[in-house]
Formats: sequence, structure tokens, C-alpha cells
Amino acid sequence: MKNLRLIPDIHRQQHIVKANFAFDKELIALVKKQTGVRWSQTLKCWYFSKADFNLNTFYKNFEGSAFIDYSQLKQQSDLIKKTTIKIPKEYLEQLVLKRYSQNTVKTYCSCFQKFITHFMGRDIECLSKEDIKTFLLYLVQEKKISPSTQNQYINAIKFYYEKVLKQPRMAYVLERPNRAKKLPKVLTEQEVLMILKNTPNIKHKTILSLLYSAGLRVGELIGLRVQDIVWDKNYLFVRGGKGKKDRITLLSEHVAFLLRKYLQKYKPNYWVIENHERKQYSSSSVRAILKNSTKKAALGKRVNPHMLRHSFATHLLEKGTDLRYIQELLGHGSSKTTEIYTHVSKKSLANIKNPLDVIIESQTTEKQHFNINKNK
Repeated sequence: MKNLRLIPDIHRQQHIVKANFAFDKELIALVKKQTGVRWSQTLKCWYFSKADFNLNTFYKNFEGSAFIDYSQLKQQSDLIKKTTIKIPKEYLEQLVLKRYSQNTVKTYCSCFQKFITHFMGRDIECLSKEDIKTFLLYLVQEKKISPSTQNQYINAIKFYYEKVLKQPRMAYVLERPNRAKKLPKVLTEQEVLMILKNTPNIKHKTILSLLYSAGLRVGELIGLRVQDIVWDKNYLFVRGGKGKKDRITLLSEHVAFLLRKYLQKYKPNYWVIENHERKQYSSSSVRAILKNSTKKAALGKRVNPHMLRHSFATHLLEKGTDLRYIQELLGHGSSKTTEIYTHVSKKSLANIKNPLDVIIESQTTEKQHFNINKNK
């Protein structure tokens, strides 16, 4: 029987599970059918996010086709159980009491656990500012973490000293890195249409259509409940978005028609989008669906779910929608966040007359020199 080894690893600062096996078309076809699978050109293998990987499901899908060797996965799991340093109980309690989102709790705990591990054997309550700065320098210089990841570590550490130990805020000051001011990447309307055209599965098409037409974040999409659809007024009620804010957003007439067909076929119990076990859908599965549709559309670029949200805002702006309405639909706390879309809107650029064109248009001789006589 063919052999397939499951190996734990870290890729792009994320814990993953690699599927290693000798080249075999049958096994490749089976692996590609698994939810959340990705190909890494760097690692030269198929892999899964460890957070979303289900060994039992994977084992059942390959039963009779290959022998699954998960010994290394089990060894790592046993080692973690023995060596993991526990996060202080008070730290977790404060995160819960502050009602931080699950993603924030997960991020804070991960960062803080690495912080504790780095100073293993020392009392973290007695660490100096210089100790903590040395730790951050280690992350930046040795681990090459990004500015956003550095900020996550700072927030996790500050939370412990300020919220758990109740130390004065000014007693613990860390310099934060400057964030790169990058413009959002957006798709053209035609590219969005091509992605949807290349998504024949009605469930997958509903997922991508909702992301774009309602300007949803992935977490908001998978957290959407059946009762949050307001059919008679054509809007969606988004509960507990970023910053624990509720809002309403648009429900496209065409998407509403698609959504009814989807609900009639799949009959979800609670969440609008559910997995085969009737549980909440995973964000990795959403990304995998978009990646597959983008590949079929042959766009020649990498597309992530948030780009659909950016595109929704930009296309609304280009159609003349007031920036204040777009801010409300996206759930932005500040108008400055929404204003960034004015920098990528083609409409705003189209209204600017290039100074060279103005000069040339005013001089007949210059037109001839540039050979742009429109009558020719």
C-alpha cells in the first residue's frame, strides 16, 4: 500500500501539517480534494493549517488508498503536553472579562506564551524594561517578525503588566514600529465577475458573492446566522464585527436570489455557511475556495478574501456613493480608514488632467511633434 506521512512544521509563522508522499497521481488527486489544503512552492509539498486540520477526517478520506503515518504528529503533540508552559490563569480571565474576540485571545496567548518561554526560569513579574526590549530586538533581528506582529507582541505583554498586574500605564512604555502605509489591493469589476463565473458550486459561489457584495470580513461571513438575513429590506445584520460593533450592510438582489437557492438546497441549521458536520465554516476553507476560483479565472495574481471587501468599497466609491455611507457599511470607526479608498479609485484619477496633455493640446506644433493628431 502507498505511504503518506503527516509531518508537523512551521511555515510563514504558522503551525502546519505537511503531507509527504512519493509522486503519485491518485494520491495527489485525493489530497487536492481535502478541505483547506494548500501547495507550498517553497516546501515543495501539500500542507494544512494545523489549527484547522482534523486527523480523523483525513484518515477516513484515505482509508484503503494509503497507509497514513502520523507518528511525528503524535510525538509533537505528546511533547507539547509535557513541556508547554501554562499561561497565568489571571491572564486568561482578564481576556475573557474584557470580552476580547476569540482571534485576539488566541493571538495574545500565543505571543505571551513565547514571551514566558523566552524567560524560562525567571520571574516575569520582576523583568525590567531592558529585558523586554532585548526580547523584542531578538524577535525583530533574529526571527525577522513584521511590524504588525511586533505590535501584537507589545499588546500581549502590555496587557499582562497593565491589566493583570495593574501596573501604572506610564511605568511600562515600549516604542512601537511605524506601520507601512500600503494601499489596499483591489480587483476590477470584470475580475470579480470572472471569479464568480468560475465558481460553479452554488455554496462556494454564495460564499464569494457575499464577501464581495456585502463587504464582509471572513470572520463576519462565517459568523453570519440565518436569522441575520433581513429579506424584506435587502440587508444583512452583522453582529460583533471588528471592535465588537454591530452594523447592517447591503444584500444584493442577485445574491438574495442565489442565497435562497443555496438555503433551499443545503438547509443550514444555524450558521448561513456550515461545514459537513453542521458546524461553523472555517476561514481556511473560504480562502481555499477563493484561491481555486481565482486560478480557474486565470487572473495571474494572488487574491485573498479581504481584497473582495476592498473592491466592494472602491467600486461603490467609483459609482458615486458618499464616503460616509461606505464607512457605515464597512463598519469603520473612523472616516480616515475609509478615505484610503479614494487613493485607489480610478474615478478620482480619471478626473485629473495630466499637465503634459494640457500643454500639448494647447500647441498645434507640439501635437505634430508627438504624432498624436487625432484626425490621422
